[in-house]
Amino acid sequence: MERVAVVGSGGAGKSTFARRLGERTGLPVVHLDRHYWKPGWVETPRDEWRTLQTGLVAADRWIMDGNYGGTLDVRLARADTVVVLALSPLRCVTRVLRRSLGNRGRAIQADECPERLDPTFLRWVWRYPKDSRPRLDAAIVRHDHLAVVELTTPAAIEAFLQRADPPD
Repeated sequence: MERVAVVGSGGAGKSTFARRLGERTGLPVVHLDRHYWKPGWVETPRDEWRTLQTGLVAADRWIMDGNYGGTLDVRLARADTVVVLALSPLRCVTRVLRRSLGNRGRAIQADECPERLDPTFLRWVWRYPKDSRPRLDAAIVRHDHLAVVELTTPAAIEAFLQRADPPD
């Protein structure tokens, strides 16, 4: 496990998982939200985003968390492992609400992008298993070199992290 893509619904805990996995394994962690969002929640243009990610995945070792379906192929082509955090929609929506309300006005996910309650994002999180997960699964299946790990509960996530090999 040298190049790990961490994907899943908003609120599934991708960033926390990636950070903790990085601490356990010594792999460098790349939070894609920090690269994608410009101040004021301005999106990076599509061609620039693909180029930036191509550069990020060129490294020999990494953990990258984030969905960004339009560039998922860039990450999956270089990854050796994909970890899918597949928690229930109710748990994910609850976590998003807690994060949004608890950190309102503070930049948690990206510099100069203050947390806010976004109904469109909440709807996406709730509908993730039906709308986004099939596209994720189709993308993963096209990369038969990947080790695929699906974690569906906080207990499974914790057990995986405890089994992760620490650096030598």
